[in-house]
Amino acid sequence: RSQGSHPEALNNDVSAESSTEFPDRLSLMEVRLQAQEDEITLLKSSLADALRKLHLHDQQIPLLKQQLIAGKRFVKGITVPLALTRAIQSLSLEDALPESIQFTDETPIKLRGEEEDAFEEEMGKDQTWSSIVEESIQPTTIRTLQQQQSKSSEDSQGSCPQTPTSSSPAPPKEPASSPHGGPLSSIREGEKMLCSIKMFIRGRPITMYIPSNILNYEELRMDLPSQKLDLDWVYGYRGRDCRANLYLLPSGEAVYFIACVVVLYHISNQTQRHYQKHTDCVRCLAIHPDKVRVASGQTAGVDKDGKPLQPFVHIWDSKTLVTLQQIGLGTFERGVGAVAFSSSDAGTFLCVIDDSNEHVLSVWDWNKNIKHNEVKNTNEAVLAVDFSPTDTNNIISCGKSHVYFWTMTAGTLTKKQGIFGKYKKPKFVLCFVFSLTGDVLTGDSEGNILTWGKSTFQIMKQTRAHEGSVFTMCVLQGGAILSGGGKDRKIIRWSADLAPERECEIPEKFGAVRTIADVDGEELLVGTTRNAILRGTFSDGFVAIVQGHVDEMWGLATHHTQNIFLTCGNDRQVCVWNAEEHKLDWCTTLESDPSEIILLSVVSVGLSTGRWVVLDLQTKEVVSDLTDGNEQLSVMRYSPDGSFLAVGSHDNFIYIYNVTEGGRRYTRFGKCTGHSSFITHLDWSKDGKYVMSNSGDYEILYWDVASGCKLLRNRFESKDRKWASYTCVLGFHVMGVWLEGSDGTDINALCRSHSESMVAVADDFCKVHLFQYPCPKPKAPSYKYEGHGSHVTNVRFTHNDSHLLSMGGKDTCILQWRVKGAGTGDHKEHLASSSSVCSSSSSPENGT
Repeated sequence: RSQGSHPEALNNDVSAESSTEFPDRLSLMEVRLQAQEDEITLLKSSLADALRKLHLHDQQIPLLKQQLIAGKRFVKGITVPLALTRAIQSLSLEDALPESIQFTDETPIKLRGEEEDAFEEEMGKDQTWSSIVEESIQPTTIRTLQQQQSKSSEDSQGSCPQTPTSSSPAPPKEPASSPHGGPLSSIREGEKMLCSIKMFIRGRPITMYIPSNILNYEELRMDLPSQKLDLDWVYGYRGRDCRANLYLLPSGEAVYFIACVVVLYHISNQTQRHYQKHTDCVRCLAIHPDKVRVASGQTAGVDKDGKPLQPFVHIWDSKTLVTLQQIGLGTFERGVGAVAFSSSDAGTFLCVIDDSNEHVLSVWDWNKNIKHNEVKNTNEAVLAVDFSPTDTNNIISCGKSHVYFWTMTAGTLTKKQGIFGKYKKPKFVLCFVFSLTGDVLTGDSEGNILTWGKSTFQIMKQTRAHEGSVFTMCVLQGGAILSGGGKDRKIIRWSADLAPERECEIPEKFGAVRTIADVDGEELLVGTTRNAILRGTFSDGFVAIVQGHVDEMWGLATHHTQNIFLTCGNDRQVCVWNAEEHKLDWCTTLESDPSEIILLSVVSVGLSTGRWVVLDLQTKEVVSDLTDGNEQLSVMRYSPDGSFLAVGSHDNFIYIYNVTEGGRRYTRFGKCTGHSSFITHLDWSKDGKYVMSNSGDYEILYWDVASGCKLLRNRFESKDRKWASYTCVLGFHVMGVWLEGSDGTDINALCRSHSESMVAVADDFCKVHLFQYPCPKPKAPSYKYEGHGSHVTNVRFTHNDSHLLSMGGKDTCILQWRVKGAGTGDHKEHLASSSSVCSSSSSPENGT
């Protein structure tokens, strides 16, 4: 589920119109579909829970009947046998113990002789002990109540740790009222101990057992982590569905954007600076005539509750990264599709076209934040807008099947439509430039460059330029013109009168030409539709200086000793990145979508088909190829010593493999069976003998791998186990990362640092959070970091915790964060305000 507002990528010719066709209706249908899927998952989970409880009750009933009279405790004044006490305590490991059940050391009511027989006969007719317990257990019970007795050797074998008590116990406290109308348990002072707490996700209780080293859970203090994050590097470029978004500044920096970040990349020094004041995906850029100030417009986005936010345009200084003006807040709808500075008046005005149904065109005196003109444009997609370089009162816009010539007079905007006449009307007019003579040159989806008279608004000349679309054009200082093609991937240099002079073709793996920026008349920067930025010349060819994924990403892994990391996504690419040199080392394409990736001395990649392959890290050769089921493999983890591999699948199983020959040979060791939904996360214990796993229906299960992949049914026994990694999103140590009201999909991933002092969280609302570790209490404070424009799918720390890597889903962006000590640097942060609803066993006066 994605709450991000990043638009879907479509094919090159129709991508511009996709954002305007029924977005509200589509969004509503997606929400309803996700809600139905969640309900189905929960129903399956509830059914599995009910079956487990029925099986447990069936096992207990014979023993309960045999010891019916022998008990020493009572429920609601009725004698409860010792076996039933044990059954209730064992059930409380999975369910909250009912508040209406009383345990007391007072003398129980005794039944003797005929009374015993009559009572047993009556119980046999109407009820069993299990039915009494079932009637008493309330589904909405919040507490888990455990009584600890030290003077009874039998009680000392209960499921919770024992608290020593005095031989002469204090009198019981007065019972408080239960929310269900019955009394709460009487718990003697000095004899209570909190053993477990419950959190609720979508109404489902999840029991968390408190480790033995935490003596007083209620007094635990949750602080901010001592570390903070600072954005260090941005991997990727948004060329797939945006235009005119690559420029070169006099400082030697290339300006472009991806997700919510505008990147200033110094080509020679290979350094980055970042403008981070946008709150959602940046959609367009414009450079002021002074080549210093920049305008950037963003999409509207949605907040946590799905309500639309307001888009705006920022004008900022590229030298200082200081925001000079924010315009259009509350004026623009859905987003900002195109912006342009005027040039004949030293950049006084800014023209903006929004993403509303009418694609409203507005003209602003941006320095004074005054809107001078506004007019409804067209219901068709609008792709570009610009002022005439010689007259601020003349504006050109183009898009689907149109070219409009606008004139500003006396505070109004009037429109004249370009007439195609005898020439074929293209489906899209994709770009335009002004020649040195003042004529308008347009590039269209038919592959033609059309020359329009500056006063007649009619076509003077048609020039066949490319096979497929003309995506971009650029005018050089001497008047020569560059055009970039779609299908043919060619860059052609034309003379001022459109005679072809030179051409070259960019490599197919980079896609089509999206935009061109002139460096010095000879060297060029080229943005491509496969999210790459190329640098080169016609004679020497082009090489990539920026690369990225082109579809949604989920797989992320870091090397255990080196500063490298791996990514994979729905574009079928597996990429190895150098985090120190900020570059792509190598990339390979698989035959189906990879869904998970892990890194040891080899690269193991799980695919969406149930197949998984192992690649040599140096040669990229496949050294092993196996299949487990026919569903998506969602998580893979090596044991700490690398001798085992656990593979979690959407078929609800975890497959365990022996690993030999340095990760090149794999032999099936066993299969973990017991989850009632697909596997989402798993971790190994430090001794490599146990596995902890989460599933799609919010289960936490533990497995004894060394004993044959056995399910540990008493989860209480795993409360003190040490874990080599912590990526499971459900567990006692990370319970505090969940916000109140979370539905179970709000957190996509988390990762504990190797120092075990902090935990990073990737959420569904475009944010990265940094918490202290452990984080076991609700409403834990955190630092929050923005930058992604889509749901954050994964986070990982580098091997020495010097950096954190976060991965966006549909924004195809990888952010590398530097981990810094508290009190240094400027950060976008604030405290998390709430966490998921939790409850714990405690005395009535605590009010929980």
